[in-house]
Amino acid sequence: MDERVILGAECLAEGMVWLSERDVKMAEAYALTGPLPLRLKPDGFGALLSAIVSQQVSVASARAIWDRLGEAGCGRPEAVDRLSEDALRALGLSRQKAAYAKALAGARIDYEALRALPSADVIRILTAVKGIGLWTAEIYAMFSLGRADVFAHGDLALQEAARVLYGLKARPGAAEMRAMAAHWAPWRAVAARLLWAYYKEIKDREGSL
Repeated sequence: MDERVILGAECLAEGMVWLSERDVKMAEAYALTGPLPLRLKPDGFGALLSAIVSQQVSVASARAIWDRLGEAGCGRPEAVDRLSEDALRALGLSRQKAAYAKALAGARIDYEALRALPSADVIRILTAVKGIGLWTAEIYAMFSLGRADVFAHGDLALQEAARVLYGLKARPGAAEMRAMAAHWAPWRAVAARLLWAYYKEIKDREGSL
């Protein structure tokens, strides 16, 4: 795997220098946001199960459910395998999410091997699992594996940030975002961090008006 991996703040700074030199709008956004958050987190089964738990629920609800799953040892696929879907539901998962958790545990993904695979292969393997969509796989590649050139094209916050930053008449769809993001390679994951930070800035400004 010969892709660049983001290891720390120095990598983000290097990526932002590259982006700022090639895109004046990126430079303008960075002047507003300042240094970007690293947002790296552990990889493995627990990271993906946590992503499933967090789908379409509040942060507080997701944290409460995750705490109960942790107490039951569900950070490991073997533990989820041993539990029935009803037992998982008793811990707070919906029927659908309990099925997704069982599917993830049964997928027997070699998480260590993922670290050495190209991002396209990582995303292909993950999205083959029931309950793991493209956005979740991209986020895993970006933040659990630190891949520097992955972008979540379907993310609404990224789309809205791009609309405002580039003065677009309408929010770009996933295909339009893919075309825009191609110009930010090989630092698309840094561009994504910048756009998320920029989105927070514009939302905070709207809230203060």
